[in-house]
Amino acid sequence: MLVLSRRPRDAIMIGHDIVVTVLSISRDHVRIGIQAPAHVEVHRQEVYLAIEEANRQASSSAGGSIETLSAMVPGRRGKPGAGTTPADGPAAEAASKGPAQAEGDKGTATP
Repeated sequence: MLVLSRRPRDAIMIGHDIVVTVLSISRDHVRIGIQAPAHVEVHRQEVYLAIEEANRQASSSAGGSIETLSAMVPGRRGKPGAGTTPADGPAAEAASKGPAQAEGDKGTATP
């Protein structure tokens, strides 16, 4: 661990784009400001640990999720292969007519 002494308004650079500034110091509190790019997440440690735990619980409780989600999708009713497929509907009907008829019955197809 790197230990640094800083006074109010002094800053510390982390990499090229993160600046940590000491804003104020009181008896048992230090206020710091952190400037970081938007893609860098900055959390207090206790918040970070709570997020990790929530993610861990969410990933471990995934049992049965596929069946539950399949049942929620309209037209599926939890059965594989149920509902519409690309072989059903207007596209399949046009493909079965042949090239000339699929384009709006413009005439007969020539070999």
